[in-house]
Formats: sequence, C-alpha cells, structure tokens
Amino acid sequence: MNKDRVKKLVRELIIELGEDPTREGLRGTPDRIADMYEEIFAGYDSDSELSVQFSEDSDAVVVKDIKFYSMCEHHMLPFFGKVSIAYLPSGRVFGVSKLVRLVEKYAKRLQIQERMTKDIADELHAQGVKGVMVLSEAEHLCMKMRGVKNDATMTSAAYRGFYERKENREDVVAIIRNAKSSLL
Repeated sequence: MNKDRVKKLVRELIIELGEDPTREGLRGTPDRIADMYEEIFAGYDSDSELSVQFSEDSDAVVVKDIKFYSMCEHHMLPFFGKVSIAYLPSGRVFGVSKLVRLVEKYAKRLQIQERMTKDIADELHAQGVKGVMVLSEAEHLCMKMRGVKNDATMTSAAYRGFYERKENREDVVAIIRNAKSSLL
C-alpha cells in the first residue's frame, strides 16, 4: 500500500465532502486513515504459517469463537463476528495461533463473508487434513446503518472432505453451538 497516495486521496475525499482538511479536528485524519488501512488490510501480505505443524493426531480439533473484523467490499463498511473451525488431522496438528492467523489473513481484506469462510476452509484443507468445517457468524454495518437498516446476523459455512457429509458434522456442530453432543 502506498501510504502517501492514500493520505492524498483521503484529503481529497474530505474536500469533496465539503470539509476543510486543515481544520483542527481533520488535520491528522489522512495520516490516521492511512495507518488504519495498513493495519486492517494487512491480510493481503500475511502468512497464516500453516506449514508449522506438530506430530500428533486427534479425532477432531475444534477452535471456537475466533473473533474477526473485516471490511465489506461492496460498501467498504465493517462486518465482524466469530469464526469456528473444526478439522480432522492427518497425523499432524496446527497450533491454535496458526488458526487465528488464518482467519485474520482472510478477514483483513476487502471481503465478503461467504468468500472468507470458503477461503479459510480451502487453505486448511489444502494442508492435507481429512476434513474441515468452518462456520462464521457476523454482523454487517453495511446493512445495519444504511439500506435496509436491519440488525440481522449472517451465518456462512464451508465443509471439506469428511465433513461434506451431513451425518459426519452433527456432533461437531453441536460442540460449536454449545449443545449437548454425543461426543462428550
């Protein structure tokens, strides 16, 4: 990202909105927005580090409620929520922080929730695990503060490998949803 260009564009936007970019409250705004964009769009340059694995096996690994913040590519307004990931290892497991980084890699981009969910599942499945399930639930400010102005939340899901069959995912979905599971 070219931060100087972003600063210039933000300054021009402030002028187009009818404001004075030299006004006290707006004087540092182009710098702050350029810094913010560098942080919230860091997913374009990040590495989820999924190649770092540990020799171990498990019947199922579930990481629930990974918080994320993203930006809707249609209106450039935030959407945010939680992602839960379940996978069946194939002799190796990932550190929990690697799964959090995987979510951040895709969330910190101009994005739609459905693609983010699919991309997380695809990258994890490409590591050779037997099955992957990714569930994401989010609130979208592009819908809350404009347009239909509704507080609905959206859930999206992606299933790969073993979890593509509905009967293979019911117990894990119950764990994620805090319902009683026959696994426990």
